[in-house]
Amino acid sequence: MLNSTTNTYTLKREIITFSNKISKSLSKPERKFTADMTYGMLAANSCLLTDVSDKLHESSKKVNTVERLSKHLRKGTSTKALTAYLKTIRKWTPEEPVIHIDDSDVVKPDGYKFESLGLVRDGSESTATKNVYKKGYHVTEACVLTSSNHPVSIFSEIHSSKEKDFTSSNTITFAAMERGASLFNKATFVLDRGYDDNKMFLKMDGLEQDYVIRLTAKRKLLYHNKWTPATELRDRRKGKIKMNLFYKGKEHEAYLSHVKVQITASRKDIYLVLVYGITEHPMMLATNKEIKSKEDVIKVAKLYFSRWRIEEYFRCKKQVFQFENFRVRKLKAINALNFYITLCMAFLAQLSMKPETNALKVLIIKTANPIKEKVHFYYYRLAKGISGILSYAKEGVRLWFRTKRPAYRQLCLKLIA
Repeated sequence: MLNSTTNTYTLKREIITFSNKISKSLSKPERKFTADMTYGMLAANSCLLTDVSDKLHESSKKVNTVERLSKHLRKGTSTKALTAYLKTIRKWTPEEPVIHIDDSDVVKPDGYKFESLGLVRDGSESTATKNVYKKGYHVTEACVLTSSNHPVSIFSEIHSSKEKDFTSSNTITFAAMERGASLFNKATFVLDRGYDDNKMFLKMDGLEQDYVIRLTAKRKLLYHNKWTPATELRDRRKGKIKMNLFYKGKEHEAYLSHVKVQITASRKDIYLVLVYGITEHPMMLATNKEIKSKEDVIKVAKLYFSRWRIEEYFRCKKQVFQFENFRVRKLKAINALNFYITLCMAFLAQLSMKPETNALKVLIIKTANPIKEKVHFYYYRLAKGISGILSYAKEGVRLWFRTKRPAYRQLCLKLIA
């Protein structure tokens, strides 16, 4: 690569500048650790501390570097760093934020020394007719879409029902909702049918937030003062509003319909938006957003179908940073490691918002040498390009954190003859 030293320096400076925004209120060792983890994982495309250590190029033995990194992780996630991170990404969101909440899993089938390891449904191996359960952890994630329509996390917690102070998954989901509400004041929360629960609707109403939630076939709605199965309302109607939707990597032609109903939980007026032509059975979406025109109906459908971005976000964390391959064993340390992966994902989000003509962005994508010219999700090629550029680095980030020592002068005596 031509000018590899210059390119490496430019990218390294961008990473350090981003890292320092998050760690500016921390002590110098913590600031360096934040930079080490962010730079190391982006360079290695891995969250394994041995891989991170290799990319730091420190003079000490690898085992000592890994122990230093582990020691910091065992302290957990810094509240000051988390606050600075949330303050940073808040600036990246549009006026009407869209927050996606979803659950995923981290599977550790051969693990036996990990703290509070429980059983989780393995999403990669389970099907619609068969559930596969393995040892692992649950992950609750809330992502907001940036101005470039890319997801960035505002809440990410790895948890297990085997924890001593564990109460319920709903408690963690509510915490994610509360953070989103406090961060943006007003947002639209988009949730899948796994969250079709009266408690979720009541929580959204209590927080005075907008929502789009997919309903299950069991849901009943109040229509013309009569409790009616949602499926019955679905089957009575036909889609009259035509639109094109991007779903599971393909463009689809969908037809929409809507009807005003009431939900069991609050008895407040909401809308049931029906989407025909995408799945075997038409989708049923409940929303409290105001609908006055067909454009409003289309907007609700588009909000729900942007859910693929949080699913791709999970997949990217696992594939790019080998998220399921971590070795730290304490939940506090695992969640801290997850926070630094979140920082790396946020750095990719920051790059995705740069103009297409930005010199660094052009260089990174060129280095990635992608097969497709245009994609809907930039993170994979950005991560590959960053790793490619930093492969030429012969130093980590330690020189950016050298202690500046004062220039001591020897005592000078003025001799008088």
